[in-house]
Amino acid sequence: MGDAIQIGITMLVYMLAVIGIGFAFARRSNRSSDDYFLGGRTLGPWVTAMSAEASDMSGWLLMGLPGLAYWCGLADAAWTAIGLALGTYVNWLIVSRRLRRYSERVGAITLPEFFSNRFHEKGKVVMTIAALFILVFFTVYAASCLVTCGKLFSTLFGFDYVAMMIVGAVFVLLYTIIGGFLAESASDFMQAVVMIVALVVIVVTATIAAGGLGAVLDNARSIPGFFEFFGLASPVTADGVQQVENGAPLFGEALPYGGLSIVSMLAWGLGYFGMPQVLLRFMAIRSERELTQSRRIATVWVLISLTVAVFIGIVGRALYPTSLLTSADAENVFILLATNLLPPVLAGLVMAGILAATISSSDSYLLIAASAFAKNIYQGLLRRRATDKQVLLVSRLTLLLIALIAIVIALDENSVIFTIVSFAWAGFGATFGPLMLFSLFWKRMNRAGAIAGMISGGAMVFVWNLLVRPLGGVWDIYELLPAFLFSCLCIVVTSLCTAAPEKRILDDFAAVRGKR
Repeated sequence: MGDAIQIGITMLVYMLAVIGIGFAFARRSNRSSDDYFLGGRTLGPWVTAMSAEASDMSGWLLMGLPGLAYWCGLADAAWTAIGLALGTYVNWLIVSRRLRRYSERVGAITLPEFFSNRFHEKGKVVMTIAALFILVFFTVYAASCLVTCGKLFSTLFGFDYVAMMIVGAVFVLLYTIIGGFLAESASDFMQAVVMIVALVVIVVTATIAAGGLGAVLDNARSIPGFFEFFGLASPVTADGVQQVENGAPLFGEALPYGGLSIVSMLAWGLGYFGMPQVLLRFMAIRSERELTQSRRIATVWVLISLTVAVFIGIVGRALYPTSLLTSADAENVFILLATNLLPPVLAGLVMAGILAATISSSDSYLLIAASAFAKNIYQGLLRRRATDKQVLLVSRLTLLLIALIAIVIALDENSVIFTIVSFAWAGFGATFGPLMLFSLFWKRMNRAGAIAGMISGGAMVFVWNLLVRPLGGVWDIYELLPAFLFSCLCIVVTSLCTAAPEKRILDDFAAVRGKR
């Protein structure tokens, strides 16, 4: 039996197992919209932690981050990973407990609903704006997952990228429609295990194949700026393709990597405060007392997985220095290592790790985006007397529409996953991060401040990314940082310049803060 067939069969078995989980939870998930969208707040600490991180990391962890390290070395990838690790820990430490408590008090099962109920608004303006931003940025996020599916299957089996991307979209769509939040969370737990096992297996196998850790580090140090925290490798390219001379890839002089670049990459950690797929897990855990255990599990998982993912890119450059000659192709380094170094069945399991990462994220993105429209716009604004059955029907139609738009965005096979994810990550971090922190910890914040914060943060992501950052120099800062700070400023100024919150809002805040 051919290697590709064995890999394909192994991956198919895995996909069938995921579908089986969806069917197992289908009946329970479809009892009500509360069960479908939040699982009835019944998640245990292990599922909460592992599903939060698996849904957050996506195929970006196994393809985007190793690809970044392979292409330009340690600095960008490492500082991004450090920022994400810090953001993970702080988010679980200061946000999780209070959000779980607050969302239950105000009766919210979605993020837009929490922000709306937090301010007891009648006009649902906060809810609508939040839901619209979720639709926009999660559609972009879902597109990054479809790019991962397309690259994975086209690289493995030589099939057409677009066809494989669409097949991946159909699979994820059907799975999400069947199972809802409980199925998503249960399968995400399994996928988190598969992802970290796949990472460790590849990094150990590849390091041995490269001649050991010493040989890998020697190769990395031989490339100017490649293995430095304060320098950056500079591939010599022509029309985006790295040049090769005498069988070796060409690099220019190391580029400087100063404090501004470090702060810019560390800013990735700010995104966690606004990530709906993570924040929903805080709301869904069965008891806030279990969040401490979840925080420890999540932090360990993130530290291991991010460290290994970065090192895979370093090892890949040592083993296959001239195999991936564009930044887009560099994101296939994980696939290249797995298919060349592992037996077919084991390679199939490792490839299932990429599929796991993609599924665990895309189902979260699609479900949250669908709930934003069906629960918050359709039922919350357009048809307030809609039944649960109608809400579930609208959510599934919304899933289909979002998937179609994501397919259109993902049609370009030269898309760089890291770039797509970074934009969507900035969008969520700047739109909802400041709003979440101020909602939980500043009682003077009011509804006007919430609206100003969301609009200013979300808009600034587009403005900085499209108009300011291309200027280069000191303006070449990851858009999340300036947009996050601008949103904070708008929240504070607008809240202080408008009427103070009414008594019942302050009573909610005091009750939530006063619990131990």
